[in-house]
Amino acid sequence: MQILKDSFGRTFPYIRLSITDVCNFKCGYCLPNGYQVDKKDNRKFLHLDEIKRLSKVFSKLGVQKIRLTGGEPTVRKDFFEIIKILKNEAEIKKVVITTNGYHLDEKAKMLVDSGLNGINISIDSLDRNTFKTITGHDRLSEILRGIQNLQDLNFDNIKVNAVLLKNINTSEKDFDTWANFIKKNKVDFRYIELMRTGDNLNYFNKYHVSSKIFKEYLDKNNWIYQTFGKDAGPSLNYINPDYRGKFGIIAPYSKDFCRTCNRLRITSRGDLRLCLFGNTGISIRHLLQKDDQINELQDLILGQMKFKKESHYLELGETGLTKNLSTTGG
Repeated sequence: MQILKDSFGRTFPYIRLSITDVCNFKCGYCLPNGYQVDKKDNRKFLHLDEIKRLSKVFSKLGVQKIRLTGGEPTVRKDFFEIIKILKNEAEIKKVVITTNGYHLDEKAKMLVDSGLNGINISIDSLDRNTFKTITGHDRLSEILRGIQNLQDLNFDNIKVNAVLLKNINTSEKDFDTWANFIKKNKVDFRYIELMRTGDNLNYFNKYHVSSKIFKEYLDKNNWIYQTFGKDAGPSLNYINPDYRGKFGIIAPYSKDFCRTCNRLRITSRGDLRLCLFGNTGISIRHLLQKDDQINELQDLILGQMKFKKESHYLELGETGLTKNLSTTGG
């Protein structure tokens, strides 16, 4: 079997598949003015048949895990049908999602029943007012109910992500609040260092802070670094025997961050992106129209791997094609 491998010896068992650019939140670091229709790109989002062909090809190339992202992936009316296709027809072993948790309390049982293998939920603060300020929505309580509902249904692969924002959610009190949460809940919490994109330079300059401040907190409180598996994401994980959950750090500006890269991205309109912040992207949608195009599609994807760069070069201020995180799935 041919597998996805780049010129640096990295293999890619993990795909992040954006199924929509639409998001119903207004997070300051991503879509402060809410979702805006891109008038320069009137292509529709990938439809079910295209997603089916795409996922089957990636399965043949050794992909074991697909993460559905957006925008907010659950806004698609055929969202659960997409999960079914990935699990049953493409035979993807792990199907996970990243979500803002909108109506998670109502969707929890449907998510579990769908066969979903994991969920990442964005919660930038456990303080109701801070959460509302960041997202533009007063929905923290329904999201926390959703997490409880998932746990009541014995769904235990739950992760929570928060973007580290200077002077907003970076105090020792904030860290302690999350520590108390994961002490009681089997939930892995990760802080993500704020990343600069094409349209957030002023926001980035105001709110970016190094993830070292959280690492120092972990070191001071006796958290132990844990290695990760071959299909894991970029999180540096920490464990403590007294806690049910784990802490993690995603630090894109750290040295060697890209050394263990194991994922590629597909945009909601069918572009292959070799890197979240890369300058190159190629449309593969024209090869998703018929079943007999599978071999040609496979060859095109394999051929693109030689163009994957060693690093994203974010530390040099290069943001590539990523205007905002909703366009590429974060």
